[in-house]
Amino acid sequence: MLSWKIGAVTVTRVVEIELPVAYNPERPFLAEATPEVLKTIPWLYPDYVTVEGHLRLSIHALLVEAPGLRLVVDTCIGNDRPRSLLGGQALATGFLDRLAQAGWSRDSVDTVVCTHLHVDHVGWNTMLVDGKWVPTFPKARYLIGRQEHAHWSAEDDAEQQTILADSVAPIFEAGLADLVEMDHRLSAQVRLIPTPGHTPGHVSVMIESEGQRGLITGDATHHPCQLAHPDWSPPFDSDPKASALMRRSMFEDAADQPILVIGTHFAAPTAGHVVRDGDAYRFEGAAAQL
Repeated sequence: MLSWKIGAVTVTRVVEIELPVAYNPERPFLAEATPEVLKTIPWLYPDYVTVEGHLRLSIHALLVEAPGLRLVVDTCIGNDRPRSLLGGQALATGFLDRLAQAGWSRDSVDTVVCTHLHVDHVGWNTMLVDGKWVPTFPKARYLIGRQEHAHWSAEDDAEQQTILADSVAPIFEAGLADLVEMDHRLSAQVRLIPTPGHTPGHVSVMIESEGQRGLITGDATHHPCQLAHPDWSPPFDSDPKASALMRRSMFEDAADQPILVIGTHFAAPTAGHVVRDGDAYRFEGAAAQL
């Protein structure tokens, strides 16, 4: 379990699953990221790419403990849901046990943020109890982007509607959801920033405390190879061109600055700093502090 300090704020990674993604030319995760091209980016090895050329990805939640705030950012896939991402299988992980090992009970969480409403960011919003989907964090306020919610509520994709039905609708029914703007401030140290492109209402999380800064990316970037090639957009981005522009802007703002960038899908070491590298960037991992 990895943790980092940003001033008075602690961020802890709780992993649900880790996925090595092999290149599939018929259904590529990143079309340009062939094993041959990845070999031209040596700093990716061994942390972010396997010797076989598979992308290392992590699906994890980030626990943010700030003065007066216990926040979960993105809630992974969740158990008991057969999703296409998993080949139609349902997970049965010990995610909640790992949450407890980090010192967080379900009742201790007071806020949940979903950077967007894709399958691997909303799952543990709810859990299956006696055949019914109920809020996993019964004392939390769930902050859902107003624009993001409106977009996906109007989407006719059958699986996305299933995701909303079991992972989002129950928190509204329980009276625990708040629709917020893309620049919503959660506390003196934590705020949302708009990073649309991957989805129309996508947000990232900015942390500022005691002169230090951190950034939780959400899916504005999926893998460190995109620092070397910000123009590489996955086919499931809502607007690939806009996401590429957003990525480059994010990297440019963070480059050579003391900003701890925490990748929502980056494999360990997960957090690090953006460094200029010619016309692009590279990621220099930072050691965990706890």
